[in-house]
Amino acid sequence: MTIMDIILKYFPHLSELQKERFSKLFNLYSTWNSRINVISRKDIDFLYERHVLHSLAIAGFFKFIPGTRILDVGTGGGFPAIPLAIFFPETDFIAVDSIGKKIKVVEEIISELNLTNLKPICIRAENIDSTFDFVVSRAVSSLPELNQWIGNKISRRQKNPFSNGIICLKGGDLDQEISPYKGAVKIISISEIFKEEYFTTKKIVYLFGHF
Repeated sequence: MTIMDIILKYFPHLSELQKERFSKLFNLYSTWNSRINVISRKDIDFLYERHVLHSLAIAGFFKFIPGTRILDVGTGGGFPAIPLAIFFPETDFIAVDSIGKKIKVVEEIISELNLTNLKPICIRAENIDSTFDFVVSRAVSSLPELNQWIGNKISRRQKNPFSNGIICLKGGDLDQEISPYKGAVKIISISEIFKEEYFTTKKIVYLFGHF
């Protein structure tokens, strides 16, 4: 089994360019992580499962049309933005983080992959002066806090067959943070599609129509 097999197991129809880009991620992150710690040392050997595939859970449930604009808040080392930008080459991504050294890593990896549909910016999310069809994040903050930061960045113009909104990758007990959004939030168990034990408690939280 190769390190790429876990991706191909769930997404067997990737193009050759997508396969090439995904296959480069391990060496790129191993190299950059030794200089700037953007992934925990114990996790680097599980990069494809715990970071790449976890990010692609969004692609497992949402199919974005070409031209969709997506903001990744608190991207850290580029998750979920980089895997999603590889998967959706006709979708436009902006990845923001307030920590410059993390954005530096994202910039370098984007350059190595020649990813033209992803732009990283060192800025706080609430200071972004633009609107997006979707905001994505990975364990950045509570849903109410995230909504307070960027709820006003969600475009009212609908392009996709599902409502614009916030899509978060989360774990743990979510009852308290979703309680303000009755009827406007959907919880999706990632274990519905990914069968590895790691995803047993992992969720997608999709907030729509509450901005």
